[in-house]
Amino acid sequence: MPVRLADVLSTVERLWPLSGAEAWDAPGLVTGDPAREVSRVLLTVDAVAATVDEAVDTGADLIVAHHPLLLRGVTSIAEDRYKGALLAKLIRADCALIGAHTNADVVETGTSAVLADRLGLVDAIPIVPNATDAARGLGRVGRLAEPTTLGRLARRLAEILPPTATGVRVAGGFDDPVETVAVCGGAGDSLLGHELVRAADAYVTADLRHHPASEAREQAMLGGGPALVDVSHWAGEWLWLDAAARELREAHPDLEVAVSDLRTDPWDFQVVQ
Repeated sequence: MPVRLADVLSTVERLWPLSGAEAWDAPGLVTGDPAREVSRVLLTVDAVAATVDEAVDTGADLIVAHHPLLLRGVTSIAEDRYKGALLAKLIRADCALIGAHTNADVVETGTSAVLADRLGLVDAIPIVPNATDAARGLGRVGRLAEPTTLGRLARRLAEILPPTATGVRVAGGFDDPVETVAVCGGAGDSLLGHELVRAADAYVTADLRHHPASEAREQAMLGGGPALVDVSHWAGEWLWLDAAARELREAHPDLEVAVSDLRTDPWDFQVVQ
């Protein structure tokens, strides 16, 4: 049975409602004709040159990217600028692009929920619950079925996440006990001061900057707080793609849905001193 882009958009809205997006976010349809039929979908964290090339070369009609291509305003889509070049390539190839960002973070099967599940957290709840649905919200916090150490937790993350140049960085003692873990897929330093994060034994997130991380650790030494585990932004959210693909396949069995394995983490190598 033919599937139109409009049908996929309806499914995307059901799975990841736009109403759940943060006010600053820009998810939704970026380019494409809703009336056009689609047969192959490529899921990726980032719409960048490599993944757009992958979509076009494999005959995809649609990219569903976690990060919006046009998150911040642009004044030109000239093709000597990378966003303009990507949009032009997509339009010429008749390949649509949909972004599902913070609206996909907050749902029960969103980025943080998937990360919590892969870590084996039980009784996980949102760190910041949605005002109308307590099962949805930013981040997740739960407990491990069996207590572990901070070093073993970091090693577990290194096992379940795809490899990146920056790997897994940790602030805390290797043998420190860990039972309660808070997680936030993507950049999560805005939650460092949240009471549920401060009550956890460890906080797993990405893009931790020097000053927020330093201040959180100094406060933890004075009045308690979590060890910090900083992972690649791309890697922590890449895990969600398989869950999203399953949901799209269930909704549209006639669609071919693929997950991009291309690493779109921006860092290529690291020199350790």
